Amino acid sequence: MAVAVARPPLEPIRSPYRVRFLEDEQLARLQAATLRILDEVGVKFPSRMALEILADHGARVDMATQIVRFPPDLVRQALASAPRYFTMGARVPEYDLHLEDGVSYFTTDGCGVATIDFDTREERPSRKSDVGEMARIADYLPSVGFYWPMVSAQDHGRTAPLHEVDAAFNNTVKHVQSETVMGAATARYVIEMATVIAGSREAVRERPPFSDLICTIAPLVQDHDGIEAALVLAEAGIPVGFLAMPTLGTTAPATLAGAFAVGDAEVISAVVLLQLAYPGTPVFHSIMQAWADPRSGAYVTYSVDSRTRYAPVEMAHHWGLPSLGACYGTDSAAAGTWLAAAEVVLDPVLAGLTSPEIVTGMGLDRTYTLLYPEGLLLDEDIYQRARHALMSLDVDDETLALDAVASVGPGGHYLAEEHTRTHMRTSLRRGLNHEPADSGGYRDPVEVARERVDWIRANHHPEPLETAQQAELARILAGADREIGR
Repeated sequence: MAVAVARPPLEPIRSPYRVRFLEDEQLARLQAATLRILDEVGVKFPSRMALEILADHGARVDMATQIVRFPPDLVRQALASAPRYFTMGARVPEYDLHLEDGVSYFTTDGCGVATIDFDTREERPSRKSDVGEMARIADYLPSVGFYWPMVSAQDHGRTAPLHEVDAAFNNTVKHVQSETVMGAATARYVIEMATVIAGSREAVRERPPFSDLICTIAPLVQDHDGIEAALVLAEAGIPVGFLAMPTLGTTAPATLAGAFAVGDAEVISAVVLLQLAYPGTPVFHSIMQAWADPRSGAYVTYSVDSRTRYAPVEMAHHWGLPSLGACYGTDSAAAGTWLAAAEVVLDPVLAGLTSPEIVTGMGLDRTYTLLYPEGLLLDEDIYQRARHALMSLDVDDETLALDAVASVGPGGHYLAEEHTRTHMRTSLRRGLNHEPADSGGYRDPVEVARERVDWIRANHHPEPLETAQQAELARILAGADREIGR
């Protein structure tokens, strides 16, 4: 019989320190540019449902082109109803995320398409079982506040997003957020699944165990299935975020300010729609830009310049919205390489200094497409280094240790002191690179990370769903497979 292993409590980044990437005047100019784009250029909404809602509330809608223009007063009026903070519920209440200033909860990266097999170490297409395995590992790690399905369930066809949510709900007690649930029909099924987890529609609204992230289409277009899923989810009180991903020089202006303004217009237009349809619905804001290499046109990820990841956090907060920030996401093809660490090492520090409420990105390589299971442990190690670096230093009677100083005196030794016995084990954070090797020195951190993955898989078994809940989720999935499946 498996022995229960205690799950560590969450360890979000809490930092008393702040850094500004944008001054107030810059934020005001960016916001003014967004309002001008929305008013004069507009955003395309290829959804009859969305167009009718916007027209009914005073937006200027061209039904033929599906382009919507937003008067600035309408934008401000709609955003006034958006909550600054809200709760992202978990299956176990102590893992609820109560969004607040100065606290950042991190999650895994998602949508990978390939996995390095846990046992054979060969690369293969990802599948549903990988989503579940990584959910168990994420469930154990204190750095992971909520779970994104890290790879796609390619063995389940068109209903893969629902199977990914099912694998997540069955293998973690933490909040689950998807970035693949799209379309009104799929959204309705996921609401049924969330209701099974929460217990009732009222409980879903109060402590939603699920949230969704919808990507816009650059430049200045909403996705049909994405926006219709967002409307269905918002009606049920499920948090919805919008992510713009402008690429400088191709789908956005070749300057950061221009790309941010275009991406912001995409996000804000979608937020306005939801607030007009369902005032007070929980929403969040995200922009993750990239570059087009001028020599080849190749996609160059935002990890090339970490500073640019955090200006959008300040833009979101300037609107009065919570932010989904971006971290990690290396172009390296292998975990544990110099490139894999060098590209991301500053990310959690900079995130802690700008304080996005939620942050994604841990655990994938090869431009967010390839899962090395040990990669999540390596990213967690970087996370914990940042978390400790940003902690406020305790200076009080206990930490000053003046009694011990007086007891030892000049030329003495502190090893025998009670104060040393009390604090020695907690004063040093041991990372993956501090595991002693039998031959002396320290072991390879990648080998240590692999061992820890194996240990978690063998020993950590999150609280299972009740038998009736498992059966109900299976029934819902079977219905989805029949309606919208293969």
